[in-house]
Amino acid sequence: MTEPNHQKASIPPYMKAMSGSIGGIVEACCLQPIDVIKTRLQLDKTGTYKGIAHCGSTVAKTEGVRALWKGLTPFATHLTLKYALRMGSNAVLQAGFKDSETGKLSNRGRALSGFGAGVLEALVIVTPFEVVKIRLQQQKGLSPELLKYKGPIHCARMIIREEGLLGLWAGAAPTVMRNGTNQAAMFTAKNAFDVLLWDKHEGDGKVLQPWQSMISGFLAGTAGPICTGPFDVVKTRLMAQTRAGGNLKYRGMIHAIRTIYTEEGLRALWKGLLPRLMRIPPGQAIMWAVADQITGFYERRYLRNAPL
Repeated sequence: MTEPNHQKASIPPYMKAMSGSIGGIVEACCLQPIDVIKTRLQLDKTGTYKGIAHCGSTVAKTEGVRALWKGLTPFATHLTLKYALRMGSNAVLQAGFKDSETGKLSNRGRALSGFGAGVLEALVIVTPFEVVKIRLQQQKGLSPELLKYKGPIHCARMIIREEGLLGLWAGAAPTVMRNGTNQAAMFTAKNAFDVLLWDKHEGDGKVLQPWQSMISGFLAGTAGPICTGPFDVVKTRLMAQTRAGGNLKYRGMIHAIRTIYTEEGLRALWKGLLPRLMRIPPGQAIMWAVADQITGFYERRYLRNAPL
């Protein structure tokens, strides 16, 4: 009787989407300064910043503490929409990969569902929002009137006007590779850690404590940044360069990887890795702590006593 119950007692995609979007808002507000520092380090070609602490203190000292939350509006909006799309599409894809007789989902099916969700979010949400976010974050200075981009809406309009609509999809290829690989690893690892550490299976009515979700989410979020570091650096460089002048230093993902390797060395392809590890695993911990509580409430209220 256990398996049929697990098969029927599944959380609907819209609940997964809602839980992810709320978790994304909380994550964005907590971790935006780390993302700003990561972007500045990745764009630093002259060694202006000596490290994470020096970069953060320099930005705060020269541009004000609020500069550490530059790009928060597009970042929070982007995370909210991204997690809604990621969690919802992943749930839909997982339902399609489940065995029709047993209702079980293989690790292969879970990884493919995560990869598909990552590709979808990269093309629909992540790329245009990150282009705007990175353009805002790379601006230096205290006087708003001296900044090229006055805000996220103005930035998007300027990019479209100067570079065309496709300018908002600069760096799409490495973003697809980064997000697809990240989500394939993350969803598979999160489920594995939930089962291994807490004996938690979806639909079983058991709700993890927030600290348990944070541990699983943190561990699941560590592998992706290490594997996808070069894609993230290349994505940032491609998104940051403007097409207004006509001459582009990086002509695409492969050309950017070769150029960075030739000019700056192999380690440059992992620039910003430490702040990524300071942001992504804690971000996943925060998001899953919120999301698991929301889906856990749904499980307790609607699935525990669901008729077979």
